[in-house]
Amino acid sequence: MQPQLRNARPSWSNFTPPKAAPPVRPPMWCCPSCPPPADVVLSKLRDIPGVIPLALHVDYWDYIGWIDAFGQAAFTQRQNAYADIRNERYIYTPQMVIDGTRSVLGGDGMAVMDAISAAKDAPRPVALRVERDGNALHIIAETAIARPMIVQLVRYMPEEEVQIEGGENAGQTLTYVNIVTQLEQIGAWDGSAALDLSQNIEGDQPAVILVQEAGPGRILAAATAP
Repeated sequence: MQPQLRNARPSWSNFTPPKAAPPVRPPMWCCPSCPPPADVVLSKLRDIPGVIPLALHVDYWDYIGWIDAFGQAAFTQRQNAYADIRNERYIYTPQMVIDGTRSVLGGDGMAVMDAISAAKDAPRPVALRVERDGNALHIIAETAIARPMIVQLVRYMPEEEVQIEGGENAGQTLTYVNIVTQLEQIGAWDGSAALDLSQNIEGDQPAVILVQEAGPGRILAAATAP
């Protein structure tokens, strides 16, 4: 599957997030050659209650002249997995996926908000609570559904300023936000009984717990542990 870069509609300059939004989790695949407005959109999503924006930096644009220090092959593989599920021919950046189901161009603020608005009325079949005590997480979840689900741990850097020395954004200083440094499955759950899981973590980076349909499918619940 070959990567493809698509052009954004010029709507991000007037993008203003609403004061409230549904509990959705939009990951964005990005790289140092992504249009800077995509990072602006992601940054503004942090101001919306209930929205957990995460940036997964990929490695397939490294060849154009600037290697992304945050890029991981695992994130490229995850993006490919989403594309396979939706029968998409290409992967591209900047791409944002809302709740694991709705794909939009990451720099198009209006399209992003339309996708979040469309997700707000979707039923939330999983009740998730995460508590952090130092280096330990306590994860509790309940549901009335029975289906294969995975529990994932995400760690991220809240913000980092980077000077870009190559690629399409050469010479610019970009501010990246919510940069994912770790994303791993820490459990499997079928919903037949309540989930009660403990997980040790290291360092002071914020953590996010995701409960997602296997596939990868829809993200059924997400909770932060600052």
